[in-house]
Amino acid sequence: MSKSFAPLAALCASVFVVGTSEYLVAGVLPELGAEFGLSPGTAGQAVTAYALGVVIGGPAVAACTARLPRKGLAIALMLVFAAGTALSALAPSFAILLAGRVVASLSHAAFLALALVTATRVVPPDRTGSAIATVASGFTVATLLGVPLGSLLGHVAGWRTPFTALTVLSLIAVALLAAVLPRERVSPAASLRDELSVVTRKPVLLAIATTAVGFSGVAVVFTYIAPLLTRVAGFSPAAVSGLLLAYGAGSFLGNLAAGKLTDRSVSATVRGVFGGLAGVLAALPFALLWQPSAVLAVLLLGMLATATIAPLQGLILRHAGAAPNLAVAVNVGAFNLGAAAGSALGGLFVAAGALRWTGLAGAALSLAGLGLTALVLPRGRRGRERGGGAGDHAASVTARTVSDPPVRAGRRL
Repeated sequence: MSKSFAPLAALCASVFVVGTSEYLVAGVLPELGAEFGLSPGTAGQAVTAYALGVVIGGPAVAACTARLPRKGLAIALMLVFAAGTALSALAPSFAILLAGRVVASLSHAAFLALALVTATRVVPPDRTGSAIATVASGFTVATLLGVPLGSLLGHVAGWRTPFTALTVLSLIAVALLAAVLPRERVSPAASLRDELSVVTRKPVLLAIATTAVGFSGVAVVFTYIAPLLTRVAGFSPAAVSGLLLAYGAGSFLGNLAAGKLTDRSVSATVRGVFGGLAGVLAALPFALLWQPSAVLAVLLLGMLATATIAPLQGLILRHAGAAPNLAVAVNVGAFNLGAAAGSALGGLFVAAGALRWTGLAGAALSLAGLGLTALVLPRGRRGRERGGGAGDHAASVTARTVSDPPVRAGRRL
């Protein structure tokens, strides 16, 4: 068995716990609102509070912890997450619940960034895309299984029960990380100044913008996928549940496939995914008119939606050099920002009675993301990338040696 298996498995399991917590509240809003006497809209602020903590607090935490030992930081962040989740589970009031959600969210982006960067350190350079996808698959499994099971547990045993279960799982994740993550061989060389310098580089900013704009195209449609399938395509609610399960399975497979492709070429994978997304989203308003084509469109959308994760994070790592933690954390926030912006735009379409045509807005945003990749990855580099993953890695190494302080190129946590 590969030496990298245990660390990647522990990181993936930890990401599963974090990912389940992020979306679990949406599944238990009725029970939560009933206990505290809140309207659905007010109870939904528990989702908003977490999202704001990820977008704003996550990068701040990543920046402030740039020089801390990686293994100890991973354990500490999971303990913070466990503490916030436990506070939510025990909250005597909605205000305390919100406080717990914010505490848990502060570790979200920083931990995911650390997990993704750590994953690339424990595998050979030509497998970094697969390593990113393996860790990120924790989120797709959370969407596919964790959130539905947590919501079911909340309906049966009360909304506090799944939060209690997640607290226990968080502590198990802490034990796994302590047992299998290798200790760092050298002290972290990246200071806060290094991290800020990297995140303000033009290619990194463009890559982050690509994430936010491109992923918002998915959110425009996915946020309203259930009414699209029932009102436009004519599926029953039970059939929609099955299609969403299929969407989740497609997401899992698409993420892993994209990781393999990213190993060969970050550039080609990014462009291919955004091009495919634009095509599927543009065809969706018409595919919904015939149920077999609607099923195919949902499956393809699921595969391509999460296929954005590995190449986009790979794009960040390609330009981040020896100080990637803050840049990756900001990019994690960009996914959340894109989801929020896409949901808001989709809401405008729904309010205007144009539910069926949300796919066209999503396609336009995906094309905008594709256009931004032309600025991040000029066509002049294609010749260097024809060699696949080695070419991408060589470009990454070149970028590091040009502008980063001298750092040992070995695997460092």
